[in-house]
Amino acid sequence: MNDEIYEKYHAAGQIAAYARDEGVKKIKPGVSFLEVASFVESCIIDKGAFPAFPVNIAINDLAAHFTPKDDDTQSFKSGDIVKLDVGAHIDGYIADTAITIELETSSHEKLIHASEVALDEAIQLMKPGVSLSTIGSTVQDIIFSHGFKPIENLTGHSLNRYTLHAGLSIPSVATMGLRGKPKEGDVIAVEPFATDGSGRVISGNGSNIYLVNSGLHLRRIRDQRTKQYIAKLKQLFQTLPFSYRWCTPHIQNTDGVLQRLGHFGLVHHYPQLIEQNHGLVSQKEHTLIITKDGCEVTTFGKNEG
Repeated sequence: MNDEIYEKYHAAGQIAAYARDEGVKKIKPGVSFLEVASFVESCIIDKGAFPAFPVNIAINDLAAHFTPKDDDTQSFKSGDIVKLDVGAHIDGYIADTAITIELETSSHEKLIHASEVALDEAIQLMKPGVSLSTIGSTVQDIIFSHGFKPIENLTGHSLNRYTLHAGLSIPSVATMGLRGKPKEGDVIAVEPFATDGSGRVISGNGSNIYLVNSGLHLRRIRDQRTKQYIAKLKQLFQTLPFSYRWCTPHIQNTDGVLQRLGHFGLVHHYPQLIEQNHGLVSQKEHTLIITKDGCEVTTFGKNEG
């Protein structure tokens, strides 16, 4: 990784951390999901980056994959366990970070703490050549020791330019036979999820988050209007996830267009990921650059690191 790329990763990380922390300040009972998501995305843009994906807001038993539409009326409530997942990129170089808070109550501090401690220990272990099974086993043991379960089918991931989920998966459970080990210069998002439920997520309703099919070849599409829509989405969002509300300024009849494109497999609509037994879920995430002897966290906030 050359100095220019390093600086872009680092700058994206600082912007994502800033937007995450400012967003947390906005989360209060009665405040709408839409207000917080729009505010965080505006923070990223105002600081000179772009959202790497729509701001994810996941409440209680929802582990991941939800962003509000532009007519969403949902608001936060006292006692909610709120996961705020934020991504920023500069020229395609991505930072991905998340935090969990509990609104006005303190009944689930141990659950939130379990993810935080597990992430801290994973960061301490991360270095070139480390066994990813060792990382997963450590995360699993820590979350178990706090009285909870890791979510076995949600993993961290490596990041490449304009690619949110690249080749490596970083488990939260002991997993034998994982191929690939981190090497110097790799960029990795580590995100332990803890739950008081079963330890698995299942797919629910649509998340309002989409991705253009990476295997798409426009010359195979005959309908000219469909080709125009797909070309527009690729121009706007490239290979990164995008939200329904990001489309509405550019595409009329957004519902119909996205449904049609999804029907033909031209875009992927991410499902919400819900804890299988409706257990509460916590998450903590940082992005790391693997260094010669360890790793450097790009998404620490002012009071971290």
